[in-house]
Amino acid sequence: FYGKNSEEPLFILRKMIRISKRYRITSIADFVASRYGKSATLGGIITVIAVFGGIPYIALQLKAISYSFLIITGTTDTGGQTAFYVAIALALFAILFGTRHLNPLERHEGMVAAITFESIVKLLTFLLVGGFVTYGMFDGYDDIFTQAQKNPSLEHLFRFDPSTYPDLMWMTILSALVVILLPRQFHMAVVENVSESHINKAMWLFPLYLLLINLFVLPIALGGRIYFGNTQAADRFVLALP
Repeated sequence: FYGKNSEEPLFILRKMIRISKRYRITSIADFVASRYGKSATLGGIITVIAVFGGIPYIALQLKAISYSFLIITGTTDTGGQTAFYVAIALALFAILFGTRHLNPLERHEGMVAAITFESIVKLLTFLLVGGFVTYGMFDGYDDIFTQAQKNPSLEHLFRFDPSTYPDLMWMTILSALVVILLPRQFHMAVVENVSESHINKAMWLFPLYLLLINLFVLPIALGGRIYFGNTQAADRFVLALP
């Protein structure tokens, strides 16, 4: 695709931003509906899908915060009260500081700054914990992978299994799609976009971020299994190992 009276190629994200600005779009549902004759029915269906699809994601976030609190404090919670209180706290935070109305011409710098800060903290945490596990608890990558290969419960992970290829392919495709099509991602990349020139920086900065945050994923995962066996859930390793 090319811009009107221009030789500049309009790739997917740039084209989405221009369409959204032109038609004053504020959600992924509005965007898709606008491509099909501004169908209100289609927009409603996509909204319902986004709401129901987001419930498990929100549940995972509540579970993660609750587990983090319990691990740090060294306490247990059999009744799920921690998650309940976390949900109330997050609801109050959203009411006080969330986006109360959407105006295509208005930008929410505070929300963007909060997500930026969250992303930086998350990256630094992964790098620090990954470095501690890889070079503090173990003697580098070679040591972790060597111990994992010798572990009877982990050695199968180092064998290629063709039956897993279809799952890997679809997970890769879904992961690529959600970069833009998740409601939160669409809002940040398209609705909150101030200048198309930011795409040029995002084209290298976003892949670099993904590369850095995944540097220690395998060492943390394998290190956790070596250290804890099956007594600890894998999603707790980042906190439990330190």
